[in-house]
Amino acid sequence: MISILLKEQTRSLHDQVEERLLSKKIMDKSFDLNDYRFVLKHNYNFINHFEEAVFSKISVESAEKLHPEKRRKLPAITKDILLFDISRLFEKSKLSLKNEAEAFGILYVMEGATLGGNMIAKNLLKNIHFDGVNFNYFGLYGDQTGFLWKLFIENLEEKSQFFDDQDFLNGAEMAYQFLLNH
Repeated sequence: MISILLKEQTRSLHDQVEERLLSKKIMDKSFDLNDYRFVLKHNYNFINHFEEAVFSKISVESAEKLHPEKRRKLPAITKDILLFDISRLFEKSKLSLKNEAEAFGILYVMEGATLGGNMIAKNLLKNIHFDGVNFNYFGLYGDQTGFLWKLFIENLEEKSQFFDDQDFLNGAEMAYQFLLNH
C-alpha cells in the first residue's frame, strides 16, 4: 500500500518538520501567539508554493473523487495571515511537477498537515493564549477531517496502480524538504 510506504519512507522527514514547527510546545501548552505566527507563516509559504501546481496535475477523474474545491487551503490560511498581520512571505514560484503521482505525494503531506492541524487546533483551544482565536486554516475541515482524509487515502491507493512508487515518494519528499528548508 502506497500510503504505508509513504509513511514509513518519510517518517524521519515528518519528525524533523514536526520539531521545526514546534509540535512539542503545542502539546506542553508553552506555545504562544508568536509561535503561532511562525507556524502560520511557514504553512502559508508551503501552501502558496505547492497548491496550484498540485491541483493542476490532478486528473479530472481524480478531481471528481477528491473534490479539490473543498481541499483548497490558501483562502483559509490567507485569512489567518491577514488576521495576525504576518508579513515577509515568500512569493509563489513557478513549480513544474513530473506527473499526477508527484502531485499526490505532495498532497499526501498537505492533507496530512490538515489532519494534524485539526489536532493542533484542539490543543490550542486548551491554551489560554488562544482564547477567541478562530482557526481558519488549522480547523479547515472541521468535523469532516477524518472523512476527507479517508477519501484521500482511498484515491491515493487507487492511483498507485498507475504510477511508480518512487514518483509518489519524490512528491512527498519535495514537500517535506520545502518545509524544512524555507
